[in-house]
Amino acid sequence: MTKAAERPRCSWGAIDPLLRDYHDTEWGTPLHDDRQLFEFLCLEGAQAGLSWRTVLAKRERYRKVFHDFDIARVAAMKDRELEKLLLDPGIIRNRLKVFATRDNAITALGVIEEFGSLDRYLWSFVDGQPLVNRWADSGSVPASTPLSDGMSKAMKKRGFRFVGSTILYSLMQATGMINDHVVTCFRHKACSPKKA
Repeated sequence: MTKAAERPRCSWGAIDPLLRDYHDTEWGTPLHDDRQLFEFLCLEGAQAGLSWRTVLAKRERYRKVFHDFDIARVAAMKDRELEKLLLDPGIIRNRLKVFATRDNAITALGVIEEFGSLDRYLWSFVDGQPLVNRWADSGSVPASTPLSDGMSKAMKKRGFRFVGSTILYSLMQATGMINDHVVTCFRHKACSPKKA
C-alpha cells in the first residue's frame, strides 16, 4: 500500500482510485472560479438519482461537449446541439438534465449581471466563509440542511433547475462552502479557513 492510500480519510473517499483522487484533491476545497462553480452546479444536477462516481467517470466528456463549462457558450447552445448530445453515451442522456444545463447557464448569466459573479451569489448563502463541521464519521453527515433548503428555494425562484436541497448541499460540500470532511480525515484541516 502507498502512503497516500494509508492516509486517514472520509470513508467514501477510500472506495476506489477515482473517488480517492477527487476526495484528496478537490472535494471541500473552497472554490471561487465562476466556470468551475458552474461546472459543479451542472454535474451535481446530472448526478440526481445516480452515484457521484458515475458522474466523475463522465466528467471529461461533459467538459468537452459543454465547452469546458464556459457559461456564455453553454447559454448560447441551440436545441439541435442539445438533441445531438442525447445520443452521446459519454454523458448522462437525460433530456431534462441536458436541457437544464443550458437553462442554468442562461440563468447564471443573469445572476452574474446582478451580483458581479456567480461566485459572489453562491457564496452569499454562507456569508462568504466556509462553514466547518466536525463530524466523527461519514454516516453522521446530513444529506441536506435548512441552509440548503433555503438556497434551493431561492435558486428555484430565479429559474435554476435541478437545484433541490440535496443537490445543493452536495454542491456546497464539493466547492468548500461547507467542510464536511470528518475530523479524522487528513483533509479536514486543509479545507478549514486559516485563523488570522
